[in-house]
Amino acid sequence: QVQLVEAGGGLVQAGASLRLSCAASGRTFGSYTMHWFRQAPGKEREFVAAISGSGGNTLHGDSVKGRFTVSRDNAKNTVYLQMNNLKPEDTAVYYCAAFQRFSSNWRDMEYWGKGTLVTVSS
Repeated sequence: QVQLVEAGGGLVQAGASLRLSCAASGRTFGSYTMHWFRQAPGKEREFVAAISGSGGNTLHGDSVKGRFTVSRDNAKNTVYLQMNNLKPEDTAVYYCAAFQRFSSNWRDMEYWGKGTLVTVSS
């Protein structure tokens, strides 16, 4: 069992930066590929980024490539999402999720956090 708790969301202006964190419980954190998804009101959940268990491989969605960076610290059981040059269209609830391998399909995820809201004003 893995429990995930996100933090770091908030209200920012366009062009600003935020760093989200996701703290995980459990001894098997390093065995999971960690994912970030987001969901805007009225829209389907969207893949944002993922990072392998070792941190050696990452994947970013097209809409955030070049602006967002996923990372992890296995000693702290934490995964991060650094978000730069935020845009109003980045406004969403951001979720952390765990799965045994890379997947951009939110339906594959085994464990989810409750999410943190990011609001970007223009």
